[in-house]
Amino acid sequence: MIVITGGAGFIGSSIISELNRRKERNIIVVDKRENRSRKNLEGLIFSSYIDKDEFIKNLKSFNPSCIIHLGAISDTTCTDRDLLIKNNFEWTKTLARFSMENNIRFIYASSAATYGDGKNGFSDSEDNIKNLKPLNLYGYSKHLFDLWALENGLLDKIVGLKYFNVYGEGEYHKGHMRSKVLKGYYEIKEKGRVFLFKSYREEYKDGEQKRDFIYIKDAVFMTLFFLENPKINGIFNIATGKSRTWNCLAFALFRALGKKPSIEYIDMPQKIRENYQYWTEGPISKIRKSGYSKELTSLEDGVMDYVNLLEEKYRA
Repeated sequence: MIVITGGAGFIGSSIISELNRRKERNIIVVDKRENRSRKNLEGLIFSSYIDKDEFIKNLKSFNPSCIIHLGAISDTTCTDRDLLIKNNFEWTKTLARFSMENNIRFIYASSAATYGDGKNGFSDSEDNIKNLKPLNLYGYSKHLFDLWALENGLLDKIVGLKYFNVYGEGEYHKGHMRSKVLKGYYEIKEKGRVFLFKSYREEYKDGEQKRDFIYIKDAVFMTLFFLENPKINGIFNIATGKSRTWNCLAFALFRALGKKPSIEYIDMPQKIRENYQYWTEGPISKIRKSGYSKELTSLEDGVMDYVNLLEEKYRA
């Protein structure tokens, strides 16, 4: 039995889809009882859906072989510290302790947001954890668990995954946290152009801020690599190792839609300017050295594949 918290969400439901493809059916989905993202589960096969509070309350009645813990408040603009600490830190500690006490494989989602502005690098070495300074409360709540796991000697027993900018099928429900690929697709459809933030640093031109964009299929394969290899533990980047600009993403969108590029640079909201990340890039040498050998999808190919899926739904 595999438990997937946040299982109705973007990455969680995509993992269930891939597990189903691999003939795995004995899956417990843990998420909020009322959740718009439950639409992601249509057509998928799993044994039960359990409300997250009920799951925690009755935790000792479960005996899974693995917990893939993706459930969290992932809004990087959330300012409710207590809520973030409860959901992203305390809940993760509870699940980690339960897993260790019962010899259960524990794979949890950390975040690239823990790296902050990148001044201390994006290395997923455990030696780098204490150097990191997240820029927002979301990143801080994720960082707290990484620190706790490090200080309690758990990182040689569990797996923490630092997901970078994941995009792809199944993110429709995420509101303003949807990827720019999805947002940009509808901007082109409705406005004929893509809107990108202006730069407020001299070393970056407008639209030349960079991110490590990773296609959902690659994020899923990387995650399940650790389910397949239970002796490999520690912190790992889930990324491509190659940053690309927002302009490159926009150009890929227009190309996929067969349209001439049209980009409008808009003011960045004042509340995010100070803590805005101008560059992220997740080295993946660590997961490669651990044996992960699949070729990664290029931004252009990933956007093309995603747009083709969106076009099918748009015409439906």
